[in-house]
Amino acid sequence: MAIDKKTVEYVAHLARIELQDKELEKLSSQLHDILGFIDKLSELDTKDVLPTSHILPINNVLRNDQPGQSLTPAKALENAPSSEGNFFTVPKVIE
Repeated sequence: MAIDKKTVEYVAHLARIELQDKELEKLSSQLHDILGFIDKLSELDTKDVLPTSHILPINNVLRNDQPGQSLTPAKALENAPSSEGNFFTVPKVIE
């Protein structure tokens, strides 16, 4: 896929990024190189490669869930700056 200066300029406009001509030229060249590398990778045969989420064999260390005693509403609201009944109250932010 080819990336030209006009495409980079269009995307910069959409992103509201102001770029000078020198920056546009540099970004166009860099994006062209990146997409060329991706095109080269797409030529590889990966049908026997399993999908991975990480390159290292990392597993999460999780503990078993153990139900415990819940806080009472009064205890949960003990340090709340403002409450009403069994609920926290917050300032209205919608105008």
